Amino acid sequence: MLPPGRTLPVMGFTREQLESYRDATVPDLIAPGLRLLFVGINPGLWTAATQTHFAHPGNRFYPALRRAGIVDVDVDRGAGMTEADRTHLTSRGIGITNVVHRTTAKASELSTTELRSGGERLRAFVAEHRPSVVAIAGVTAYRSAFRQPRASMGKQPADLEGAVLWVVPNPSGLNAHETIDSLAEAYREPAVAAGVIPG
Repeated sequence: MLPPGRTLPVMGFTREQLESYRDATVPDLIAPGLRLLFVGINPGLWTAATQTHFAHPGNRFYPALRRAGIVDVDVDRGAGMTEADRTHLTSRGIGITNVVHRTTAKASELSTTELRSGGERLRAFVAEHRPSVVAIAGVTAYRSAFRQPRASMGKQPADLEGAVLWVVPNPSGLNAHETIDSLAEAYREPAVAAGVIPG
């Protein structure tokens, strides 16, 4: 039993340390030559703590990218990206942003108003940076942010500010019906469409 006021670290961070990152922001991973823009819902506490998108030991984003052949490095999603990792992704034409920039413990803490405002911000971001393909990870958030209640996974019928738009599964460990293999297959399609990897 721990002394009063002490908590166990959560794989490198205490609960208090993680909670201190609420409402923080994480810089977009973006560079010239952007071809494929992955879009998360919003940063989680672990992402903010490590300043690495899709960071959490249980998140399958980077293992799925590696399995699909989209990247050639193993990103430590518990410790966060190195500068070499960031350069590897951006040199391949890959960028990462979020619909909403505010950090929360769970995406369910976001309001519909925040998601819709984030959708408008994302439109402007895509118009500015002009990726070939945008892949939004999370169909529920996409439906809310873009007022598309019937949207389904996969390539969307309309583009987003000139970019081919895909909705792909959320890689969070909480998304229990997806595996690294199924995520890799879903992420491979927009990567092929963007010319990041051969078809």
